[in-house]
Amino acid sequence: MDSKKQQAQQIQIQVNDKVADGEYANLAIITHSGAEFVLDFVRVMPGSPKANVRSRVIMAPSHTKALMRALEQNITKYETEHGEIKMPDPMAFPGMKSGPKNMPN
Repeated sequence: MDSKKQQAQQIQIQVNDKVADGEYANLAIITHSGAEFVLDFVRVMPGSPKANVRSRVIMAPSHTKALMRALEQNITKYETEHGEIKMPDPMAFPGMKSGPKNMPN
């Protein structure tokens, strides 16, 4: 009976064409409140004084922590296969900091 229950709980995930194309981001701004984390993904273009948020993901704290762990596991697997990911000088990306601890109103 447990196997039937597990089968019933499987979710079929679909991706529509627009989402499947993806969105390139080279900056992430992370803010949080007591109830949620907000991840804003931005594409910054060289020489442009403005950049717009391309995608925003709002997650519960527990889901955000699960995402962090999944990213850590996948980075470890990637580096095992392809070698260490080299990080650029932090001064090359002065805006790469987490945002304020509280979300703006």
